[in-house]
Amino acid sequence: MPRPRVHAPEAVLDAAEALLVERGRASLTVRALAERAGVANGSIYHAFGSLETVVGSAWQRRGRQFLDLQRAAIDKALAASARQAVLAAADAPARFADQHLQAAQLLVTLRRDDVLTDAVAPAVADQLRALDAALVDTLRLLARAVWHRGDGAAVDVITTCVVRLPGAMLFPEIRTRPVRPHTRTLLAAAVGAVLDCGPPAAPRT
Repeated sequence: MPRPRVHAPEAVLDAAEALLVERGRASLTVRALAERAGVANGSIYHAFGSLETVVGSAWQRRGRQFLDLQRAAIDKALAASARQAVLAAADAPARFADQHLQAAQLLVTLRRDDVLTDAVAPAVADQLRALDAALVDTLRLLARAVWHRGDGAAVDVITTCVVRLPGAMLFPEIRTRPVRPHTRTLLAAAVGAVLDCGPPAAPRT
C-alpha cells in the first residue's frame, strides 16, 4: 500500500531546508521539522519514511534546480565561446546564491556524501546519483567544447574550473551572504588562468 501523502510535502522540504541552514544537520529532529512545517510528526514518517529521506529530498530538489540553472547558463554562453561557457559554469553558484540564497546555502552546508546515506529511500538515492551523472556529463561537454577531447585529464582540468575553484572561492561567502562582485572577478581570473594552462597532452593511442 502506498504511503499516505503529507498535505504539504513542499512545506516539509522548505522547513527542512531552513532548519538545516540555520542549525545544521545534527540539530534537525522530526519534532522541530513538524513544528516548522505545521504538520504532525507522524505525517512526516508516512510521507517520507525517515528523516534522512527528508534531508536527501530537500538537497536533491535544490541540487537539480542548481544544475538546471548552470546548464542553461552554459548553453547560452556556448553561443559565444567554449571559454565563456566554462566561466558561466564556474560562476553559477554565485548566480544561484543571488537568486536563491537559502537554497544555495543548503547545497554548500551539506555535502552530497553527507546526504546520500543508507537510510535514504532508494528512489531518492537514485535521484541523488542522477545529479552526479548530470554533473559528469556537463564536465565532459565543456572539456570537449574547449579542447575537443573528453579524456580524464581534460575533464579533471574542467573540474578544477567548475567545481574546485568555486568551492574554495565562492562557498565560504555563500554560507554567510551573497558573493561579493570582487570575489566573482577573482574566480573568473583564476578559471581563465587554468584554462590557459590547459590539460596535459593527450595520451597517444
